Amino acid sequence: MTKLVLVAKDAVFHCARSRRSTFRSSCVFGLVDIVQPSQVQVSSHRGFAALISSLQPEARQLRSVFAAAGHKFAATTFIMASQNSRPSSDMAKFRECFGRAKHIVVLTGAGVSAESGVPTFRGAGGLWRKWRAQDLATPEAFADNPSLIWEFYHYRREVMSSKSPNPAHEAIAECEKRLKPLGRRVVVITQNIDELHRRAGSENIQELHGNLFKTRCTKCGDVRVNRDSPICAALAGKGEPDPKAEDARIPVEKLPRCQKGSCGGLLRPHVVWFGESLDQEVLRQTSEELEKCDLCLVVGTSSVVYPAAMFAPQVAGRGVPVAEFNIEETPATDSFGFMFQGPAGQLLPRGPGCQ
Repeated sequence: MTKLVLVAKDAVFHCARSRRSTFRSSCVFGLVDIVQPSQVQVSSHRGFAALISSLQPEARQLRSVFAAAGHKFAATTFIMASQNSRPSSDMAKFRECFGRAKHIVVLTGAGVSAESGVPTFRGAGGLWRKWRAQDLATPEAFADNPSLIWEFYHYRREVMSSKSPNPAHEAIAECEKRLKPLGRRVVVITQNIDELHRRAGSENIQELHGNLFKTRCTKCGDVRVNRDSPICAALAGKGEPDPKAEDARIPVEKLPRCQKGSCGGLLRPHVVWFGESLDQEVLRQTSEELEKCDLCLVVGTSSVVYPAAMFAPQVAGRGVPVAEFNIEETPATDSFGFMFQGPAGQLLPRGPGCQ
């Protein structure tokens, strides 16, 4: 099967050409569509639609105009590269790349923390009480029932306080520590909110989705670290995940409140909820790191969550080696130079040479 990788400034698409001359597009936004050779149509959970006209498999460059609700996409040149090879699993070759790299970016997702026993709230049985995480992790849910949402996050904070970094976190942190005196930089860009990278010793961290142990005031916007357990007296002993547990129905005035001066505003977890935009400063710094890196490691990610799913394919698109460490292949696997399959905690200490 011939793989066609379309790389753009704002998006990346991976298309596998079948014998029937149709394309299955595994978009970095996490969607799978059947696409005809003459047309690509993509939609996303963020609500925008894009149309690439006159797709010709032989073309080297394509012009495309994106019509995007809330997004400013101009006419974009797509570079289409035909690749027939699968990612390498040659650890010796990867070590050579690692040995030459001066600026290493490590992209991490839920798979890293799962090895520490962190609940993912995904798949069958991934509920808190009777709720799915995506039903609770929204600004609308917080506005409607802040007591319930704080119970959920109090439970998650208490669980995370009992977990420890695993060998994958430790290997990444050790790489940063060992390479820093040599003038080599290691940066973690994580989708996780659990702070396990920091607890393992990593210092250069970009937290795309926020931090479970930070709060933000809904009134004055003050953000600060808060590791209190419980975060407020009214939440002590609350948050039981049992479906039969009753909601605490805590009065809003007894929920976590802002301590900045005399503000007293209602606090919320400093995390990115569904429907919210990522912090622009975090995105700016992340973009700078990705532009500078000469090696990228993708560890424990599903490669379906936008915009993080774009990062590694974009890096690969400019010729930088990308190595994936995961228990299974993802929609982006075929665009990478290396793929090492298995638990990250077992692979990473051997891979990056951070024993």
